[in-house]
Amino acid sequence: MALIMQELSAERNIEIPERVRDAYTLFRPSPLYRAHRLEQALGTPAHIYYKYEGGSPAGSHKPNTAIPQAYYNQQEGVTRLATETGAGQWGSSLAFAGALFGLEVKVYMVRASYDQKPYRRLLMETYGASIVASPSPTTNYGRKVLSETPDSPGSLGMAISEAVEDAATRDDTKYALGSVLNHVLLHQAIIGQEAIEQMGMAGESPDVVIACAGGGSNFAGIAFPLVGRNLTQGAKHRIVAVEPEAAPSLTRGVYAYDFGDTGMMTPLVKMHTLGSGFIPEPIHAGGLRYHGMAPQVSLLKENGYIEARSVHQTAALEAGIQFARTEGILPAPESTHAIRAAIDEALEAKEAGEARVILFSLSGHGHFDLAAYGSYLEGKMQDFAFPAEKVKEALAALPKI
Repeated sequence: MALIMQELSAERNIEIPERVRDAYTLFRPSPLYRAHRLEQALGTPAHIYYKYEGGSPAGSHKPNTAIPQAYYNQQEGVTRLATETGAGQWGSSLAFAGALFGLEVKVYMVRASYDQKPYRRLLMETYGASIVASPSPTTNYGRKVLSETPDSPGSLGMAISEAVEDAATRDDTKYALGSVLNHVLLHQAIIGQEAIEQMGMAGESPDVVIACAGGGSNFAGIAFPLVGRNLTQGAKHRIVAVEPEAAPSLTRGVYAYDFGDTGMMTPLVKMHTLGSGFIPEPIHAGGLRYHGMAPQVSLLKENGYIEARSVHQTAALEAGIQFARTEGILPAPESTHAIRAAIDEALEAKEAGEARVILFSLSGHGHFDLAAYGSYLEGKMQDFAFPAEKVKEALAALPKI
């Protein structure tokens, strides 16, 4: 109920509970770095800063919301949580948070990522969670999908349907979501709040703010406090969301009411969507393989307060490798999309002779994603053209409102 109240709250600020603050001290505040070596390699006059969320126990920004979600559920007597995960960052984070607060956690992991990322799966199991590949034979919806498409790579939309069904059929279980919803974006705003203070300590203010976007939580985390400065203080930050060309909801989707899951069990929300029936190609950035975008992020895009661009996974991984070779941190495949855009901005600044200040969110490390880098380095990585016909078919099935 506390999370439902946060979902609907119109309060400007909501206090962080003491036990959540205590847990945050394991990894917050997260560091802000200036990428001096990357700047030198690019020969750009731009100043590039990155907010690094990969130092959390789960290796990403996701514990920022997993911890409060587990805390509020535990406070209300819940003993078990069901959820989905794409790349495994969210599943790892909720498994960790469940261990902190004594909750059982069941994770439906998208089949493509389940196969690509065995070590992420093992991390979740180490924290005590139970993992199944989605679509799975353990739910009615999973069995339906498998009967129709036995070799389905799965999708976040499918995994959400399974987790929602799991929670709806058990009295001891609640559903937890790692992105999209208002209360999740609220919890993630701590990233941008810290970044504002840290940029002030560095004596600079970002001209452009960049983050990858799948469901929207990482993007909102760094962007929303800076959007707030644009709206209330007259700041002029350009805010850019970067998504995969294989699932470009903000750049190619429609702004309409749709379901958040493929099984159509969730409430309808207005968002940029490719259609809840759309199944993205199995790109390595599993956390970005989603058909829709958070309603609040979608509203900002629709009203022109933020920009969006899409990139192919080979271009993103190329940027991630350049970043790793200069800055030493191996980025998650999702984060490489933001790095690609940041490098492009820095090169544009070089061409224009501008001392542009760039801030991007490095949402997680890629230590469990070496298969993606191996695919790229071995020349086996495939780019997927935007599947216009599949999207057209999925959009035709949108609910009529």
